[in-house]
Amino acid sequence: MSGAEPSQPRPLDVVILAAGQGTRMKSRRPKMLHEVLGRPMVAWSVRLARELGARDIVVVTGHGAQQVEEALRESGVRFARQEQQLGTGHAFLTATQQLQGGADVLLLCGDSPMIPLSTLEALIAAHRGGQNALTVLTGELPDAAGYGRIIRGEGGEVLRIVEEKAATPAERAVREFNSGVYVMDPAAPALAAHIGNDNPAGEYYITDLLALYREEGARVAAFKIADPGEVMGANDRVQLAELEAIMRRRVNEAHMRAGVTLQDPASTFIHDTVKIGRDSFVAAGVHLLGGCVLGEGVQIGPYSIIQDSALGDGAQIGPHCIVTGSTLAPGGVVHAHSVVQGAQMASGSDAGPFARLRPGTVLEPGVHVGNFVETKNAHLASGVKAGHLAYLGDVQIGPETNIGAGTIIANYDGLNKHRTQIGAGVFVGSNSTLVAPRVLGDAAFVAAGSTLTADVPEGAMAVARGQQRNVAGWSRRYWRGLGEQVAQKLPWLAAWLSRQP
Repeated sequence: MSGAEPSQPRPLDVVILAAGQGTRMKSRRPKMLHEVLGRPMVAWSVRLARELGARDIVVVTGHGAQQVEEALRESGVRFARQEQQLGTGHAFLTATQQLQGGADVLLLCGDSPMIPLSTLEALIAAHRGGQNALTVLTGELPDAAGYGRIIRGEGGEVLRIVEEKAATPAERAVREFNSGVYVMDPAAPALAAHIGNDNPAGEYYITDLLALYREEGARVAAFKIADPGEVMGANDRVQLAELEAIMRRRVNEAHMRAGVTLQDPASTFIHDTVKIGRDSFVAAGVHLLGGCVLGEGVQIGPYSIIQDSALGDGAQIGPHCIVTGSTLAPGGVVHAHSVVQGAQMASGSDAGPFARLRPGTVLEPGVHVGNFVETKNAHLASGVKAGHLAYLGDVQIGPETNIGAGTIIANYDGLNKHRTQIGAGVFVGSNSTLVAPRVLGDAAFVAAGSTLTADVPEGAMAVARGQQRNVAGWSRRYWRGLGEQVAQKLPWLAAWLSRQP
C-alpha cells in the first residue's frame, strides 16, 4: 500500500500596490503607467503574478485610478480603490476585501518591475519550506537611506521593520533594507485589520504586520537577495531611464546567449515579447517592438523599426525600414527606406527603396515593387513588376504583368472604394490612370498616358488620350499678351520675344 499523497500547496493570491501619486515624475500621467521597455511599470508586476500562477490578482489604485484601471482592463485583474492614501497597511487592507481567502498572499509594488521571476519563486519556496507566517524580501546597500530597515535579533531572527521616519540614528545605520515585497500566510487579511497608525506620519504601515504575527507566536523570516538592483524602483525619470537600461541589457543578453548577433547592444531596443531565431543578425540602432517573431538567419539593417511583425527564416530588412503588422515569408527582402505595414512578402519578392506596402498587400514570389511605389489592399501575383512611382490600391494583378512608371489605380470616388482586376501578362504604360472598378483581361495592353474609364478585353490595346496637335506661334501670342509682367519677372523670355517676328 502506497504512502500518503503529499499535500498540495495553498493557492497564491497577489496584491499589487499601485495607488501612489509619484510627484517626482513631474507628470500628468500616473507614475505606474510610465513605461519600461514598452510596458507600463505596473504591468510588469501583473505579468510576474500571472507567471507565478496566481489565483487572484488585485491591483490597488488611487491616484489616476481610472487611467491605471483602463490600462490594465484587458489583463483580467481585480481592482481595489484606495480613495485616501493612508499608507501601505491601509492599501493592503483595501485589497483584502477582494480576496477569497485561504491563500498565501504575495505583496508586490507596482513601481518595481525589475524583480526576476526566479527571485520570487525562490522567495515563495523559502516561505513555504520554512513554514513561515510572513517572509520579507530584503537586500543590503552601503547606504539604505529611504528604505525601511530590517532589525534582527542576536540569533539573526527578524524582530521588526523600522520605517526611516521612525528610525533612531543607530537603526538608520543598518544596511539591510526592506524591499516592500512580502509573502504572508492566509491569516494576513484578518491581522491587517489590527494595524494602527500610532507613528510620526500617522499612517498605517504594512510593516506592522510583522509585530502582529510575532504576538501570535508565528514564525517571521527574511529572504535576502544578493543583488539589491532586483528590487530597484523608479521615483523620477532619471531612475526610470536606469530601469530601462537595465531591463534592455537583460533582454539583449538573453538573445545573444541564445545565438542572436546584436551588432551594438547599447543602441538596440528589443521588447521582452519579441522572439528571434538563432543566427539572426540585428544591426545597430534597430528597434524590435511588440509581438515580433523572427525566424532563423534573419538580417535586420541599421536603424530599422520592426513592430508586431513576423519575419520568416532568412528574411532581409534593409537599413532605415519601418515594418509594422506585417508578414515577410522566408527569403523575402525589403530594401532601404521602405515602409511595410500589414503586408505579406513571399520568397524572392522585393520592395524599395522608398516603397510603401500598406495593410492588405500580398507579394507573391518574384514580385518587384520599386522606388516610390505604394500598395494598399493589393495582391500582386508572381513575377509582377512595378518599378517606379505608382499607386496600386484595391487591386488584384495577375502573373507577369508590368505596371509602368506613374500608374495610378484610382480606387476612390469620394465616397466608396472600388476594386480593379488586372489579368496575367498585362502591360500598363507609363503615366496611366485606371478609374476603378476596372477589369483588364489577360495580355491586355494600355498605351502610355491613358485614362481608362472602360474595361479592356483580353489581348486588346487601350488608347485613352486626346490626339496631339501643335498650334504654331501660340507661345509668342500668349506671352506678349501679358506685357509688362513678362518683362519684370521673366527677362530671358522678354529677350526671346524681342527677337521673334
